[in-house]
Amino acid sequence: MNYIPYVVDQKNERGYDIFSRLLNDRIIMLSGEINDDSASIIVASLLYLDSICHDKISLYINSGGGSVTSGMQIIDTMSFIASPVETICLGCAMSMAAVILACGEKRMRYALANSEIMIHQPSGGFNGTELDVKIYAQRLTKIKDKLYKILAEKTGNPLDLIEEKSQRDCFLDSDEALSFGIIDKIISKRPR
Repeated sequence: MNYIPYVVDQKNERGYDIFSRLLNDRIIMLSGEINDDSASIIVASLLYLDSICHDKISLYINSGGGSVTSGMQIIDTMSFIASPVETICLGCAMSMAAVILACGEKRMRYALANSEIMIHQPSGGFNGTELDVKIYAQRLTKIKDKLYKILAEKTGNPLDLIEEKSQRDCFLDSDEALSFGIIDKIISKRPR
């Protein structure tokens, strides 16, 4: 059973679930699996906040990754809106979540000191006829190339280094993620 805390806003003495209250402060949480449902909520939140004004939006990330297409929906929306989106890793940003972390506004990509980031090549399971398997393998190669290109662009690293590091699970602590260019700064206090 999931428990969602409620808080009372002292100004108007109104109760909010904690996520709605955070949204009032332009904070969005990406936690757990990245899938169509979680991406839809994050995209709707980004669009809503951007429609109010173009101030900074904070996207806090603690995710083991998930669907590439759902993650790309989030990344495309971050680029589409006028509001800058800062990304902050607390806990972990693995797989697709690491790509989202890297796609935050330049100089506004952070990780807490004990965060862990992991990049790797995309994977998927498939079955069907030989032709179906070939088609899916070609699609997976295109997805891999697209993700590597994004990471190369966002980190400033050459494509061959991204490919080399992503052959297997590549775990990075905060210092390594900073050196690799996935984040811009390790923080211990919330940026103002």
